[in-house]
Amino acid sequence: MSFNDRTHLDPSRVSDRRGRGRGVAVGGGVGGGLLLILSLIFGPGVVDQLGLQDGTSTAGPGDDGGGAISECVSGIEANERLDCRILATAESLDSFWLPYLDEYGVAYTQPGVALFTDRTDTGCGTATSAVGPFYCPVDEQTYYDTAFFDELVTQFGASSGPLAQEYVVAHEFGHHVQNLIGTLGAAGQDPQGEESGGVRVELQADCLAGMWAAHATTVEDPESGQPFLLPFSTTDLQDALSAAASVGDDRIQEAATGRVDPEGWTHGSSAQRQAWFSQGYETGDLRSCDTFAAADLDTP
Repeated sequence: MSFNDRTHLDPSRVSDRRGRGRGVAVGGGVGGGLLLILSLIFGPGVVDQLGLQDGTSTAGPGDDGGGAISECVSGIEANERLDCRILATAESLDSFWLPYLDEYGVAYTQPGVALFTDRTDTGCGTATSAVGPFYCPVDEQTYYDTAFFDELVTQFGASSGPLAQEYVVAHEFGHHVQNLIGTLGAAGQDPQGEESGGVRVELQADCLAGMWAAHATTVEDPESGQPFLLPFSTTDLQDALSAAASVGDDRIQEAATGRVDPEGWTHGSSAQRQAWFSQGYETGDLRSCDTFAAADLDTP
């Protein structure tokens, strides 16, 4: 999936914190409650540590193979660089969700978009790169360590295609939308198990990501009047489905322990994550993403 070369990007939309690692958090780390919130709601099943690693990052801004975020000014850079692609995806998501939610009487506010390396301070506490991409409802920001996108391929077996990366951003924005419509809190009330609120929250975020994908090639850049994204192929869609499957609870559990334990699920199985992304993509309708009303999460 390629961005239109004439798309105009606003680098100020992203907070670039890469190369600003802070070392050990003051106070000796983060409480178990916060760790639980981040691991069960925001991270894709890869939270190992939170604010507990020593050392600071030696990477500088743009160490994902690009330069400064200020250089991300058009779709050309978005097609060449990951950081610019995250920015462009965020702007596309903003342009989709604002008018869409307005139809439901929900005021869309733009979530923050922060790029970091090693560790960063958030409204939810100090997070390390081990958290992976996540959304913090306290400060309403999404956070991305760009190194995760390589790990998504090398450690989790996802496709390296651009729509796989864009799916991750769209999923985190989905959590922000859930925060606005009032469904995000279900994860904290019922965090674990194959029918849990936590799983239903994550699958709904996948469905919301699919909704964006359904409309992505018609959402226009307000400045150029051109669609942000060019039409994409079946291969592009398979890239997104690959990313969704790669972070399924069953796949992660089997890789880590050699067994699958649905009672420990927090995000849903690979098949469920693909199914709900597809549900959003095929319908493009928020009402079809009601995972909380679904009697069978395997079949939307």
